Amino acid sequence: MTPLLFAPLQLRNIEVRNRLWVPPMCQYSVDNRDGIATDWHLVHLGALARGGSGAVIVEATAVTAEGRISDKDLGLWNEAQQDGLSRIASFIAAQGATPGIQLAHAGRKASTWPAWGIDRRGSMTSDDGGWETVAPSPDPYPGLAAPRQLDRAEIATITQSFADSARRAADAGFEIIEIHAAHGYLLHEFLSPLSNNRGDEYGGSAANRARFLIEVVDAVRAEIGPDLALLVRVSATDWDQKGLTVDDTVVFAGWLKTHGVDLIDVSSGANIPAQIPTRPGYQVPFAAQIKNQAQVPTAAVGLITEAAQAEQILTTQQSDVVMVGREMLRDPHFPIRAAQQLRYQLPYLPAAYGRAYR
Repeated sequence: MTPLLFAPLQLRNIEVRNRLWVPPMCQYSVDNRDGIATDWHLVHLGALARGGSGAVIVEATAVTAEGRISDKDLGLWNEAQQDGLSRIASFIAAQGATPGIQLAHAGRKASTWPAWGIDRRGSMTSDDGGWETVAPSPDPYPGLAAPRQLDRAEIATITQSFADSARRAADAGFEIIEIHAAHGYLLHEFLSPLSNNRGDEYGGSAANRARFLIEVVDAVRAEIGPDLALLVRVSATDWDQKGLTVDDTVVFAGWLKTHGVDLIDVSSGANIPAQIPTRPGYQVPFAAQIKNQAQVPTAAVGLITEAAQAEQILTTQQSDVVMVGREMLRDPHFPIRAAQQLRYQLPYLPAAYGRAYR
């Protein structure tokens, strides 16, 4: 009997070979501040596809230069970047995995030093090559430079940038497009009352705070057409009693479903510093609540490291997909190992590696 972890999943016209996926994980490995993928990205993501994952989702990829977290981030605002990503999508697909990409704008958390590779933290100054950041309101993330509040025309321009990048992603061969609305970046900043203090149609009520995200979703769906899979990553809670709750996110997820979103990728936090009670599978209950109450497929993430743990999440219907990050970094062949542990003969073991599993 096939474990549910290795059962295929149909999203629109896209069939993903299993439900054990690689989430987007920033690499901060662009060489020339140009947003163009390097050999590092090809080998890193290609190994994860070769290792048996169902889908491999490329890290947060900025839709504008100003939307990068750091100057080491990937981008997809021009054709050179599209060309660099196209070979990665092609290689992922050639290994039998489904290529996906996360499109992002970092908002008030942009223009920061990379998380590794240099011994500096916080916001980059203009002298260092940094740039002005933008947000729904002029309130800074603690420890970072204050952003400038976006006006309506600029919101519309960024919406179009998401759509343009989505079109480039589809043209590059990506079959899953994920919109990043989590972890304190721009779209999450609009959703959360902790970072959105606007008095216009993009602030105040839940519907107003979700307006920007829904406009982005509509614009992206119009560009990629009806066949490709569209995901949204959310932070289900801000881990603060004055911020977003999972009940709020259930409402948002229901709205997103009606606007053509196929799956909600459920993470949490990072809009403000917070005490988060991490433990194995600590975010899975959020995915379960959103799946069951909003009646929309979800992906569970967060300290999922064992095959039996991942299978149990699916068999108890807490999510439809399990995304495994850190364990995939430790072992890009984790899906092959998981299949062995679940006593399942994986039909797509790389032939050149077969001797290692006899």
